[in-house]
Amino acid sequence: MKIIDAHVHVFKNLQGFRGEGELCPIGNGRARWANGDIVEMIPEGLGDTSFTYETCRRLLLDKGVEKAVVLQGSYYGFANEYVAEAVNAYPDMFVGAGTFDPMARFAGRIYDRLTDELGFKIMKFETSSGGGFMSYHPPFDLAEVFLPIAKKCEANGQVLVLDIGSPGMASFQPDRVRIIAQECPKLKIVICHLLAPALKDRHTGIVEESLRVLAFENIWFDLAAVPFNVNPEAYPFPTGRHYVGLAKEILGAGRLIWGTDIPSVLIANSYEKLTDYLRGDGLFTEKELEYVYYKNALEVYPFL
Repeated sequence: MKIIDAHVHVFKNLQGFRGEGELCPIGNGRARWANGDIVEMIPEGLGDTSFTYETCRRLLLDKGVEKAVVLQGSYYGFANEYVAEAVNAYPDMFVGAGTFDPMARFAGRIYDRLTDELGFKIMKFETSSGGGFMSYHPPFDLAEVFLPIAKKCEANGQVLVLDIGSPGMASFQPDRVRIIAQECPKLKIVICHLLAPALKDRHTGIVEESLRVLAFENIWFDLAAVPFNVNPEAYPFPTGRHYVGLAKEILGAGRLIWGTDIPSVLIANSYEKLTDYLRGDGLFTEKELEYVYYKNALEVYPFL
């Protein structure tokens, strides 16, 4: 079966910034935030202070992955130039997303350069209170801030990717994303991590309610880090499968796009486990898996 990993990260240097401050690489795949917290970010053997696009490509090819979507976020740090370099080096493998802080003084000029000069056909924004814009900016209205950007993306034929964090965060605003989808009906929108629910959210109804709010023809959901977010649940991640099954029931298999969120998720689980947990026990038919693993990403993202 053909596979596209619709959520990967590459970076030449760890240079993250979020609520914990700036990120300082300290070697062996580890880094320290400015507040002193130390995190493991790169699995052994995949890099010391970087996860290069060459390393990513070799890993993906070894796992039988044909193509990948390179996204960005505050965790590893913005790397627009490097992501553009990856796409230019391997256009048959990678399609990439640009990103920027919409509150930056020259946000409009940055958007124009990422679009016109670097040629990004995807824009991705991590708004989450946990590690995105709302971890270092006061809470804001997603529709108010991103609707103008979304209209630009729609006019330019770009895909808009949003990470709105997890249930309970101030950034978790499905109703505001709904407004963006309604106002920009020709814009393809992808929401990361299937709304990033944790174990505690299984019996609250918040996931089902939010998926119904976002059940639009121009909204898709990637499944990256679903196993990570139900940590410490072990493979095959029954709660993660429950959330995916709920999404299939409400949205249909045609709205779900598989991805991993490598590299950091490989510290906890192998690539094989992150791939195979969707198989078996009737969660999807083989035909549906073809769409989830491959065809849906081809429909949404601008691969060559």
